[in-house]
Amino acid sequence: MSPSHRVVIAVFPDVDLLDVTGPAEVFALANRETAGRAEYRVRLAGPVAGEVRTSAGVRLLTDLTFDEVGGQVDTLLVPGAVDMTGDGPVARVDTEVVEWVRATAPRARRVASVCVGAHVLAAAGLLDGKTATTHWSTAAQLAADHPAVTVDPDPIFVRTDRGRLWTGAGISACLDLALALVAEDLGEEAALSVARQLVMYLKRQGGQSQFSVPLSRPASERRDIDALRLWIADHLDEDLSAPALAARMCLSERHFARVFKQETGTSTADYVAAARVEAARRLLESTDLSLEQVAAVAGFGSAETLHRAFRRQLATTPGAYRRRFRTRTS
Repeated sequence: MSPSHRVVIAVFPDVDLLDVTGPAEVFALANRETAGRAEYRVRLAGPVAGEVRTSAGVRLLTDLTFDEVGGQVDTLLVPGAVDMTGDGPVARVDTEVVEWVRATAPRARRVASVCVGAHVLAAAGLLDGKTATTHWSTAAQLAADHPAVTVDPDPIFVRTDRGRLWTGAGISACLDLALALVAEDLGEEAALSVARQLVMYLKRQGGQSQFSVPLSRPASERRDIDALRLWIADHLDEDLSAPALAARMCLSERHFARVFKQETGTSTADYVAAARVEAARRLLESTDLSLEQVAAVAGFGSAETLHRAFRRQLATTPGAYRRRFRTRTS
């Protein structure tokens, strides 16, 4: 790491507050935990001087305008902002921010986006031909808007271009990303000291699929498919194979498979598996049921099958998930 590690964080109207303050706090703690050896110097840069209103209503003060940044930047950090629509969050991409990032990135040793800030990096052309992640709720938007980018919606962060480009997942994952940057600069021992102060894991298990809701798909244009989806959720311990569901819909198996995929964007097998994992998650979070009981209620049949499904979909185990996300004891 350079003797003086200059971190520039872009700020702009309605930027997500934690995307800015989370990494800034990590770097400040790194300075403290290393008795100043880290020498992180964090500066906020915005389109104009003065106050910037964040998504939380809290106002930040810029240290520099975009035009005043100049010189070499060690780490350029790009947070994000979203607009809420009837279909959910949509990443906001401001042309002025995109142009500044495009011009500034070549002067930076590394560039990192936080949450939906990946949409800004993609719009600036920095992610073409590379793998990137973003908040799970806007991953489909990123893939649709930028087909040259390989979007992986599950990782907490992705490091690419020989470590020069980083993209991070949503909200609190800004802390995971910043800790990983500290670990790259100062080693894992220093990053672990910071993680201890934050009372968090240095490396969390699993990915974003632990926090997303795989069944939060828009309503179908066919009421019978929507009705079937509701029925599936209430009958997870029954036979939900494609032949059984096709018979329930009074359709041939081939026609049913085609209609279901067209209306939901997934196969019946994948949909049912996601529905069962979602049900198991809720039971693990809010009940004292044994793993065998959870497996039975959610339709997995056995704890072993439940374990395999969690490994495949969430990259963790049912036991580890319960320990981390349990909300109460019955």
